[in-house]
Amino acid sequence: MWKKGLAVAGALLLSVSLAACSSNASGGGSEKDKGLSGTIRIDGSSTVFPISQAVAEEFMKKNPNVNVTVAQSGTGAGFDKWTKQETDLSDASRLIKDEEKEAAKKSGLEPKEFPVAFDGISVVVNKENDFAKTITTKELKKIWEPDSKVKTWKDVRSNWPDKPIKLYGPGTSDGTFDYFTGAIIGEEGKSRTDYTQSEDDNTLVTGVSGDKYALGYFGFSYYEENKDKLNVLKVDNGKGGVAPSFETIKNGTYSPLSRSIYVYADEKTMTENKAIKEFLSFYLKEGKQLVSDVGYVPLTDKDYEKGIALLEDK
Repeated sequence: MWKKGLAVAGALLLSVSLAACSSNASGGGSEKDKGLSGTIRIDGSSTVFPISQAVAEEFMKKNPNVNVTVAQSGTGAGFDKWTKQETDLSDASRLIKDEEKEAAKKSGLEPKEFPVAFDGISVVVNKENDFAKTITTKELKKIWEPDSKVKTWKDVRSNWPDKPIKLYGPGTSDGTFDYFTGAIIGEEGKSRTDYTQSEDDNTLVTGVSGDKYALGYFGFSYYEENKDKLNVLKVDNGKGGVAPSFETIKNGTYSPLSRSIYVYADEKTMTENKAIKEFLSFYLKEGKQLVSDVGYVPLTDKDYEKGIALLEDK
């Protein structure tokens, strides 16, 4: 089983060279697989990064003449690179925006959207926090809205301690930031700015786990990987508190912080670069188990079949 923790912590770039893989060529894949060659460049969401990284490793084992690099600069930055044709595939933890579609069009790109997994945005606190168990969406908005007056936990709920609340969250180019602000504030990109920002979710984990009165948010898989260091809050949207889990994310009861995550490709590039199309086919057909292995929630079989049909232009 692929172990995410060994590769994600502190990693910003995966690049497995042909020289390192060629010695294993006789052991994996069919003759057809071994004939596939080329380079695939992926960048974008730090949330999708662990999945794409795991898929890339397994794909290169079967296709040793293909070199796949995976980076995590954030969804917005990833789309920027992709529309400038600096990358081949763009990982995204939100849907592509209209202005990004327009930039793609100007570069001659035709975006193809492939959902690859479900994810839930986890709201987390320090392990020593013994007072916060559930938080409402109204309270989250009160904390994170642009004109927020919240400075202490007592400002959020009167029976919580009068201690400074230290906030951690993704940067503004991160798709998780866009989704969270849209779901909680009501408008994407609207947020207070006086918090510790990072596109690297491991930095956020470190921050919250090191401060007793901290609160932060990031993708569910990063909580799963670090739940020995963090507590996750139930989120109450008016129907009672629900904690994120594989089940509640997949069935949508963890609302409004459940979402789909994506890989974007260009129609022409897929046609011209066979390796890219084969990689995406592998992603959708073989990646389901890897999605689970790295702590995410697989789509339904029907959802993956839709992606395969789109890939094959059916």
